Amino acid sequence: MDGRDLVRSMKKVGSVGVAQGLRTVRAAWRRRRADAAGLPSRGAERARVPGPMREVEPGPGGGVVRFGRSELRILVAVNGAVFWGWDGAGPEPSYALAGRCPEPDPRAVLEPDKDGGWRVVAERATVAVSRHGAVEVRTPGGVVLRRELPPRWWEPVDGGRARWTQRSEVAADARFFGLGGRSAGPRLRDGTYRLWNTGPGLPFAAAEEGASVTMPVQLVVADAGTHLVFHDSTWDGTVALREGEEGAGSGHDRPGRSVLRMDGGPLRCWVTVGTPARVLLTWASLTGAPALPPAWALGHQHARWGGDEQDLRRVVAGHQERDLPLDAVHLGLGHADAERVFTVDEERFPKLPVLAEELRREGVRLVSAVEPAVAPGTAVYDGGTRGDVFVRDATGAVVRGVGRPGEVVFPDFTHAGAREWWGGLHEERLGRGFSGVWHDLDAPTSFAAFGEPTLPRSARHALEGRGGDHREAHNVYALCMARAGYEGLRALTPDERPFVLARSGWAGLQRYGGAWSGDVATGWPGLRASLAQVLGLGLCGVPYAGPDIGGSGGTSSPELRLRWLQLAAYLPMLRTSSGTRAGRREPWEFGAEVLEHARVALVERRRLLPYFVTLAHLARRTGAPYVRPLWWQAPEDRALRDCEDAFLLGDCLLVAPVLGAGADRRAVRLPRGRWYDVATERAYEGPAQVLVDTSLARIPVFARAGAVVPVRGEDGAPELEVWAPARGRTGGGLVVPDAGDGWVEPEIERYVSRWEGRRVVVEREGEDGLSEPSCPVRVRGLGERPAQM
Repeated sequence: MDGRDLVRSMKKVGSVGVAQGLRTVRAAWRRRRADAAGLPSRGAERARVPGPMREVEPGPGGGVVRFGRSELRILVAVNGAVFWGWDGAGPEPSYALAGRCPEPDPRAVLEPDKDGGWRVVAERATVAVSRHGAVEVRTPGGVVLRRELPPRWWEPVDGGRARWTQRSEVAADARFFGLGGRSAGPRLRDGTYRLWNTGPGLPFAAAEEGASVTMPVQLVVADAGTHLVFHDSTWDGTVALREGEEGAGSGHDRPGRSVLRMDGGPLRCWVTVGTPARVLLTWASLTGAPALPPAWALGHQHARWGGDEQDLRRVVAGHQERDLPLDAVHLGLGHADAERVFTVDEERFPKLPVLAEELRREGVRLVSAVEPAVAPGTAVYDGGTRGDVFVRDATGAVVRGVGRPGEVVFPDFTHAGAREWWGGLHEERLGRGFSGVWHDLDAPTSFAAFGEPTLPRSARHALEGRGGDHREAHNVYALCMARAGYEGLRALTPDERPFVLARSGWAGLQRYGGAWSGDVATGWPGLRASLAQVLGLGLCGVPYAGPDIGGSGGTSSPELRLRWLQLAAYLPMLRTSSGTRAGRREPWEFGAEVLEHARVALVERRRLLPYFVTLAHLARRTGAPYVRPLWWQAPEDRALRDCEDAFLLGDCLLVAPVLGAGADRRAVRLPRGRWYDVATERAYEGPAQVLVDTSLARIPVFARAGAVVPVRGEDGAPELEVWAPARGRTGGGLVVPDAGDGWVEPEIERYVSRWEGRRVVVEREGEDGLSEPSCPVRVRGLGERPAQM
């Protein structure tokens, strides 16, 4: 604990109470002492680089290139992904991979390259290695997408883990995306980004650096192509990014740069190349298909902190009386007994199972907030002690941190036995009537210190039997907790899809559920940050995500609250919030005008539920996020690459939220093709920038000409909303029918739309040819000519 840590801890004392604050300070000192005793001093270090190339050993899918002071292993997998690892590092073990490493591609072999280097030619990329250890990723046409300079290690003279730096160059026109759920995005500007999951602190806005879901995943988009690079190390580190500049210095381009510095772990990475859709498909094949959320989790959810059964009934009745669709209520950490995890405060919720069953019959599910902290002296603690599942320090003693009840201990979720034990505890949640879990404080983080780490870096973890300390385990702790919750719920309710929502995570989180934003600042910057987070997570393979509408703490104006809700109505997870932390924030608390417009937004979300179900199934099968940047289908369009205030919802819709106060009109950039304003059915021809109305009643939404969108009809039955294609062109769309909340994989229905004389015809494509649609069709946009720009 340095001076800044002590000052930070002391500042928290006044905000959380003297007793809890003093516990926080004592816990910080204990962490400092534990790390001083349990972590070796680095002492003197020596720098190392690979050195000159010595020999090459071809092998399946690539081979090994040996240098004077290191060796590089290259592997091209059958799915097209390229792996390389230094110092003998292989693809496994890895928390990111879904199962075993893919088989090598037998067609890929090491062969001589120019200037004494070697290369591996794959279907979608060529990987070239220079004589001194630089690695280039080229397109099949030979254009360099990325150049990794020879890495550098700093090794303790007396032995121990080496820290390392990897410098990379990309094209001058390239743009960086990814690194998890970053509030300063989705395009990542010049700056340094830390790769260390943070817990709740002061609510963050767009300019702040911390993130609760970090991962060393960069998606880089340039004229020459798109590539994703993942440096598979879970250790603490930073990424310094600097965009390039064309024509800088005597007419020469200045390349974009990335400098990755890691405190330890293997120096290894995966690279995928292709269109954005192809890149995310390959990434999903490596890290796992996204979990399919239950259908109810695609509707309107409401998070409630504090309160009791009467308050819960009031919230649900308030929505029903005002015809506001509601599908789930999340109960925050305060609903549990303050001293025990997996409990309920019996005084405030004496008949929760009965109430939960009543609400389920009315179409409303309950979700329980769960934290990893376990208080000593409880039944859960006793069971965990018998199973030896808690994190220990370097001396073998169980580590104690600070939680809501005071001193707490933490399960080691990197141990398979601990995950199985924890998963079994969810039987109590199901018995109480809950339909899913929402993870909070899972970084793990001290409840009292707001963002301070609660486990010392010297704390010992199983790491699946390999053994290691918290420096390696911290970033995957929440990922492993999500796995425990998902596998526990699936074992207990095998006929239903689990619902797990995490605050923190790492690469592969999508296998177990989705992510919520954590504490977004209440303000317009927080609104913009929440959109950036969802887009960034989607580009890193986590498609189901969303913010708490209105932010955390503070007071949001009626206009801000409404604009946030209007945006979230088109995001994968739509969750409003209220309670002791957020205050009364139900839509009716902001006046009649806001209530009416909020009703329109929520009703539109319910109307689009079949489309969201389709997007969820497609994300599971292809890895494509629900919410996509405008450049998704045209990454070569530089104007779209720089557009951050609008997004695509699937292939069919374009959403342009209002991100500032007092706006009654806004400019919207449209990609190539014809687009219809869904409110007016006015047609626009892209690429173009158009100026449209943004009164409080709406945010601009456009439909692609020819799109086939599954929606709920007025009677609740499914129907197809078809937007007329431009004359002489065809359109179409994919529809995945809702098969309930089980594991049935419904067939994808493919539709084509076209003009036939004076009418638009919609037909279903099948193995036997074209047939009539399986549900009613409503055609919109008929007779509209493109607006004059």
